[in-house]
Amino acid sequence: MKTLRDVKIGEKATVKKLHGEGAVKRRIMDMGLTKGTEVTVRKVAPLGDPIELTVRNYELSLRKADAEMVEVE
Repeated sequence: MKTLRDVKIGEKATVKKLHGEGAVKRRIMDMGLTKGTEVTVRKVAPLGDPIELTVRNYELSLRKADAEMVEVE
């Protein structure tokens, strides 16, 4: 299983499935990370947390813990 955390800078990925439960899953979906959405990793902070993404033509910063809940292909 490849997660959003495993995607390298400059690569694109498509959201396949969201893991997690309840409010956490809802928050990720509210940020625009839903099944079938294309995501591009723009930057990773020096210590690896957070990750900056381009999702639906806007910039999104996501913690590593949340990025691990997003399965991509």
